[in-house]
Amino acid sequence: MADGADGGPGAGAAGAAGGQVPVQPQERAMWCDERFNFQATFLQCLAKHVPNIYSAEMDPLLEKQEEMVQAAILYPLECYLFGEDPDIFLEKLQQSGTSQLCGKVFKGGETTYSCRDCAVDPTCVLCMDCFQNSIHKNHRYKMHSSTGGGFCDCGDTEAWKAGPLCTKHESGASGSAKENSECQLNEEIMEHSRRVFPSVIKYIVDMLIWEEEKELPPELTIREKVDSYYCVLFNDEHHSYDHVIYSLQRALGCELGEAQLHTTAIDKEGRRAVKAGHYASCQEAKEEIKRHSENVSQRPLHVEVLHADVMAHQKFALRLGSWLNKLMSYSSDFRQIFCQICLKEEAGSEKPCFISKLMLWDAKLHKGARKVLHELIFSSFFMEMEYKKLFAVEFVKYYKALQKEYISDDHDRVLSVTALSVQMFTVPTLARHLIEEQNVITTITETLLEVLPEYLDKNDKFNFQGYSQDKLNRVYAVIYDLRYVLVSKPTLWTDRLRERFLEGFVSFLRILTCMQGMEEIKRQIGQHIEVDPDWEAAIAIQMQLKNILLMFQEWCACDEELLLKAYSECHKAVMRCSTNGRSREKTVFHLCGHTLESRPYRVSADPVSIHLPLSRTLAGLHVRLSKTGTTSRLHEFVSPEEFQVELLVEYPLRCLVLVAQVAAEMWRRNGLSLISQVFYYQDVKCREEMYDKDIIMLQIGASLMDPNQFLLLILQRYELADAFKKIKPTKDQDLIKQCNVLIEEMLQILIYVVGERYVPGVSNVTKEDVIMREIIHLLCIEPMAHSAITKSLPENENNETGLENVIDKVATFKKPGVSGHGVYELKDECLKEFNMFFYHYTKTQHSKAEHTQKKRRKQENRDEALPPPPPPDFSPAFSNVVRILNCDVMMHILRTVLQRAVELETHLWTEAMIQMVLHLLSLGLLEEKQQLQKCPEEEVTFDFYHKATRMGSSALNAVNVLMLLEKLKRVPQLEAQKDTVNWILQMFDTVKRMREKSSLTTVAATSGSEATKGDESTQDKEKAERKRKAEAARLHRQKIMAQMSALQRNFIETHKLLYENTLEAPGKEDAIMEEESMSSAIDYSKIALGPKRGPSVAEKEVLTCILCQEEQEVKLESAAMVLSACVQKSTALTQNRSRILELSGDTLDPLFMHPDLPCGTHTGSCGHVMHAACWQKYFEAMQLNFRQRLHVEQIFDLENGEYLCPLCKSLCNTVIPIVPLQAQKINSEDAEAVAQILSLARWLEIIIVRISGYSVKNAKGEKQNLPAFANKGVENSALEFHSILSFGVQSSAKYSSSIKEMLILFATTIYRVGLKVAPNEADYRIPMMTWSTCAFTIQCIENLLETEGKPLFGSLQNRQHSGLKALVQFAAAQRTTSPQVLIQKHLIRLLGVLLPNFKVEDTPSLLEVDMFHILVGVVLSFPSLYWEDAVDLQPSSISSAYNHLYLFHLTTLAHITQIVVSSATESPTARSSDNSEEAWSAQSFCREVCQYTSGCFSQDIPGWLVWDCVKKGIMPYLRCAALFFHYLLGVSPPEELLQVSEEGQFKALCSYLSLPTNLFLLFQEYWDTVNPLLQRWCADPVVLSCLKGKSIAIRYPRKRNSLIELPEDYSCLLNQASQFRCPRSSDDEQKHPVLCLFCGAMLCSQNTCCQELVNGEELGACTSHALQCGAGVCMFLKIRECKVVLIEGKTRGCLYPAPYLDEYGETDPGLKRGNPLHLCRERYRKLHLLWQQHCIIEEIARSQETNQIFFGFNWQLL
Repeated sequence: MADGADGGPGAGAAGAAGGQVPVQPQERAMWCDERFNFQATFLQCLAKHVPNIYSAEMDPLLEKQEEMVQAAILYPLECYLFGEDPDIFLEKLQQSGTSQLCGKVFKGGETTYSCRDCAVDPTCVLCMDCFQNSIHKNHRYKMHSSTGGGFCDCGDTEAWKAGPLCTKHESGASGSAKENSECQLNEEIMEHSRRVFPSVIKYIVDMLIWEEEKELPPELTIREKVDSYYCVLFNDEHHSYDHVIYSLQRALGCELGEAQLHTTAIDKEGRRAVKAGHYASCQEAKEEIKRHSENVSQRPLHVEVLHADVMAHQKFALRLGSWLNKLMSYSSDFRQIFCQICLKEEAGSEKPCFISKLMLWDAKLHKGARKVLHELIFSSFFMEMEYKKLFAVEFVKYYKALQKEYISDDHDRVLSVTALSVQMFTVPTLARHLIEEQNVITTITETLLEVLPEYLDKNDKFNFQGYSQDKLNRVYAVIYDLRYVLVSKPTLWTDRLRERFLEGFVSFLRILTCMQGMEEIKRQIGQHIEVDPDWEAAIAIQMQLKNILLMFQEWCACDEELLLKAYSECHKAVMRCSTNGRSREKTVFHLCGHTLESRPYRVSADPVSIHLPLSRTLAGLHVRLSKTGTTSRLHEFVSPEEFQVELLVEYPLRCLVLVAQVAAEMWRRNGLSLISQVFYYQDVKCREEMYDKDIIMLQIGASLMDPNQFLLLILQRYELADAFKKIKPTKDQDLIKQCNVLIEEMLQILIYVVGERYVPGVSNVTKEDVIMREIIHLLCIEPMAHSAITKSLPENENNETGLENVIDKVATFKKPGVSGHGVYELKDECLKEFNMFFYHYTKTQHSKAEHTQKKRRKQENRDEALPPPPPPDFSPAFSNVVRILNCDVMMHILRTVLQRAVELETHLWTEAMIQMVLHLLSLGLLEEKQQLQKCPEEEVTFDFYHKATRMGSSALNAVNVLMLLEKLKRVPQLEAQKDTVNWILQMFDTVKRMREKSSLTTVAATSGSEATKGDESTQDKEKAERKRKAEAARLHRQKIMAQMSALQRNFIETHKLLYENTLEAPGKEDAIMEEESMSSAIDYSKIALGPKRGPSVAEKEVLTCILCQEEQEVKLESAAMVLSACVQKSTALTQNRSRILELSGDTLDPLFMHPDLPCGTHTGSCGHVMHAACWQKYFEAMQLNFRQRLHVEQIFDLENGEYLCPLCKSLCNTVIPIVPLQAQKINSEDAEAVAQILSLARWLEIIIVRISGYSVKNAKGEKQNLPAFANKGVENSALEFHSILSFGVQSSAKYSSSIKEMLILFATTIYRVGLKVAPNEADYRIPMMTWSTCAFTIQCIENLLETEGKPLFGSLQNRQHSGLKALVQFAAAQRTTSPQVLIQKHLIRLLGVLLPNFKVEDTPSLLEVDMFHILVGVVLSFPSLYWEDAVDLQPSSISSAYNHLYLFHLTTLAHITQIVVSSATESPTARSSDNSEEAWSAQSFCREVCQYTSGCFSQDIPGWLVWDCVKKGIMPYLRCAALFFHYLLGVSPPEELLQVSEEGQFKALCSYLSLPTNLFLLFQEYWDTVNPLLQRWCADPVVLSCLKGKSIAIRYPRKRNSLIELPEDYSCLLNQASQFRCPRSSDDEQKHPVLCLFCGAMLCSQNTCCQELVNGEELGACTSHALQCGAGVCMFLKIRECKVVLIEGKTRGCLYPAPYLDEYGETDPGLKRGNPLHLCRERYRKLHLLWQQHCIIEEIARSQETNQIFFGFNWQLL
């Protein structure tokens, strides 16, 4: 409601005081006067106020309107109604008790819960609150998203078998039993209500159905008419949003923003005034809008011109509607009075009552009005059971009219009054009442026939060619209503109910009659069909009717009398449809001495239809007759001569023949539509009422016809009569093939007719047995997931498959791993149930199952025979079916096929045919065996054995089946069937013995044991033979394996070098370590820094290019080799998510990283190597390819250098050049000599002199150094300036031009991606970005190793290892491609943090920088100090050893200071004082700091606590430094870093990095030098303000980031989502809440209200959030759909399975299955790793490559 309908009845008092229209005292008195005519006064008041209140319709001030309505109308009305202050009165009512029914109306998208254990049917649902407070929470519940319009069934005792009330509504129920006295309204108020309600309701009804556009009813017109009109645009579902916006812009010339506002309002409210003015101008606007919105395929928009007063009154009528709605919720009495008035018909008039008027007008109302009306019905009629009944009667009375209105309307079903049917028809008592009193079944079926007349052809059959999908979807609503009425079967039958139900059933048969034989098709010969006919509609209706047909059959089966009557009616209907083709003469067909007279008909030439619902319903009823044992009374209702079983069988048989001919490719020219129909005919969605029933119909035929006649009919319909007489030779291969397929199909149908008995009624089985058998056969193919099994089982009317009740009997569940889903595996004892010719197998399933089972038997060393399991006995009505097995024609068929195989007429038989014949033989023998076991031999008339062993009568058949089988074993093509043949021969033997059994039991016993012995001996022989073969095969395999491994060893020996070089570095180091003796002393070769630096492990690297497959050694002077890599911005380590990120880096200075690590640049590689030249060619080829395929959307952005790695298809956007490690040896004598001179103090002096020298030189711009210094008067200045060179220099490394080119290319990419700027090779920030990505990537890897609990070295993946190695070497080499002056400038700024004496401007404080970034920067830029004009120098091994050592020590000192200062506010945990040396050093250090900070740093902090903080806090820094120096210098790390151990790790790190284990000793060692530095560091204003507690510094160690905590149970998340209100929109429409998994923010996704403008682009809430939260990369959980969304940038994203699984280990995207879901920690961990390993972009690219369907989605607006 646009006018704030929420200010309900209680909002009156406040409004009255501040209202714009003060109410005159006499006016209020007049309302209260008993004598006056309430209605007249009420209308007068409205006529006076309403037009004034709602005068500004174009841009209304909602709050102000609401205030005026309250003051002028609602407040006085309430005062009159309640006789006291409304607020006080309503408060009292509220206190007095709640209703027993919940009655909450669902909005679209809200979560509803249904209980599978207790709900009467699936439409019984609970709202979130009631569910959480009910017993069903612990049952098998289902969750679903509501489509809107339903209501909560809590408190409805008819909806639940148990637990109808939640704890909240129990009080209401107990209260209503006592009926509190206060809860009842007093007589006076009731009297007032009876006066007020009629006027209010009449006004609402009159205004809503008012059709005059210019006039009001006379009683509402009190002032002269003004020429003020509105042009009003109405909502429809045909025009798209964009089309309406376009039409408005063109017609009204308004701005885009305004047009969007109008359109959103129209979509929400259903109508909107888009122009105000005089009548003429509004009329003109109306014509314009119509003109612009109309086109060839669309009708124009619905526009009306309404007078301002009409518009105002209609608007107020809705406001009154919501006022009444609010009032209804307070008291049952109000509801009852309201319902009475709404249902009251005017005496003597034919007009419908108020509520019916509104219902009939529903389709003409706009959206907003419908919503108010439906809510009013919910809150009044549906909350009172007796009135719900009366309402239902009215509803059914006008049912036809309402449904016709709905079908021609274009609004969604949710907005139609017809959608309320589910609320009434599913209530069992109400449904029964409506059937008995209102004949609702007949009404619905007649409605169906009345709305589909245009689809009837001249024969009164449906034909849906050229159907309208929208209309049919609306027709389905009527079918659903029928389903609702039938959903619960009656337990008590009255005569009236029987009579009415039968009437309804007969009426339903009329619909089936129109479907019987509809859409007949004829086989195309010669020419292919031109246009595929529409087949979808007919099949869709068949699907909709499937459960209704079953439900009708179930209802009929409840009552014997009813079943027989229904059967008789159905039989008549089938006969009426079947008599048409009687005209033709009958033909006669002879075979084996039997004749058949039948009407000539050929499926391949005459019309045939797949739709036979009447015949199939009859089959269903017949089975139920058999089940209840009522078949004996059938003759009373259908006389035997009327029965005509041949006619009944005819049509289903034609249908099966059609399927066979389609399989034989005889109908290829009929196109895809037929193939699709045949698919659905046998598919699980339709087969119960199509294919299965046709098989049953054939079984009925087989049980009632003479078996030979039945088989002759089948041969004739399959057009195989000639094939089984003497064969006519033909050369046409296609015809032979066709004939073979038809024989196979026919044999298969015969197997099904005889063998498929798992139908309750056909044999004595239960529904559970049937489901178990289905599951066994599915699991015989392969283990399956729960959802896959469910999909393959038919659902009943309650959408249940019955799977859970039986699955544990037949299968065991296997839990899933981190990916995939749980599966069920068949229990071994169920394997014996496997039937290879199971009738629900498709062809592929059949061969798969056969293959799986044979393979299994082979592995178990058993024979491969797969005989059928013994079938259950037919029930008496079907017992004659088995006779077809031993009749003459069957024997003839079997013998003929076997004979052809033995005589090797290869083109006339196939292996499948033989398999089927063998299967039929097995069935016959099993049947005879079973009968012999049950009865004495002389009573068994079934003589299959006798017939099969008898010789054939004619010369052609002069062999019996047994002889043929013996011959069959010798046919080479049938080797695979040998085991089966043996099994059958044994069965023949067994049956023979059973037949020959004499009366002497003893003889019987001995012969029995002999028989088994005989069986065993043949079996033993075969087993031994099989064992021998298996053993020989095993030995042969062993021999081959031995040969192969010998060859392999030989190869490794000869190519030893190659193998050593390709070993991964970590592996190599392991080998070295094993050789060394494990001494407790520190191993000096494992030190990375300082004069005792160990040797670099530099090895010859030979790499293979993945593109050209050529090998090349990595050398400085060779052509460049590169690694594919991806550079991306990342917030994975951020400590402060609230920090606003700079989106564009134009002004950013990336030299210093804030200790929060808010956003870094990460470089990852997939580790695949290419030649630079090969990569360039590949990239250019891709660009070319892309330009040629402009219409195809690309996964990657070539403009930004993206491509997919040629090998692993990871997304990359650059390449890292592979720079070889320069091995450097240190001469220990030289090192010791230098150690004497070069102390830290001396080193610092030299640096400072060198730097100041440079700055003088650069300032003066002079070429010659010496005079410059001499002039300065610096003594020995020349020496001082150059003294840095005296500790060893060497000439710089010379890189080949291609390596240089790649260095520049990669550096520019880092700069471009990291700063989000245009590439510029000469920018001064390129070196800074290089160092930054190097440091940040190392920090990410260290963080990852720590969170996963892996050791620092030796556990990196190959891709991480090679990527890091290349990145660090690149970062060191990049310096050479930039001007050294620039590098020096950066160095000076970096050193400014450590050595405050050369303060450059804007040097940050110690607490504002990340020390590891500083370390990487200073180490990599330091060699620039060695640069001379004339020569290109770099420090020698010794110089760099000292440089590294001192730079590292300095940064470490600074970092320790950082940690101590930032942990100053730690509160000590209780612990005894620790007097270790470390604690003591820490204490003395703190005293110094306290002194330098003028006491801001408290020296009371115990030393042990400080040492504890330092040791923990410095760990990540040391680990990162160890990784950095290892990859920079190549020195092997100590053993301890290859394992995970806290204590050992710290010591090992200290030794590797040349640090004392008591870190404070560093300060003591360098005290004189560090003292002044410490003083300056501490005196910094930022440090002081932090110590004073004015600002907060980051604590060390930093917290490790992880994804947010998710609740264990998914319904908690749904609960959160249901409480989510979009911060930017006031309406209560349901949104799409999504949860950011990085920070936990809940966002409103895919909604215009939350779109933001970023750099001139419209971005959705998620996309704009991702830019800040994850630097463009983010991970969201769509709560209502249970899907994870990964997004990157503005244009890419993908869906990913959510980490929530049901009990079967499966995810449930879209909550389609609705099972309870629980968090799977391992999967959530996998998501966490995806983020921390920076693989989200890669995952998106992979996903988009595999399913390119997602391109339609606009990720930008997510």
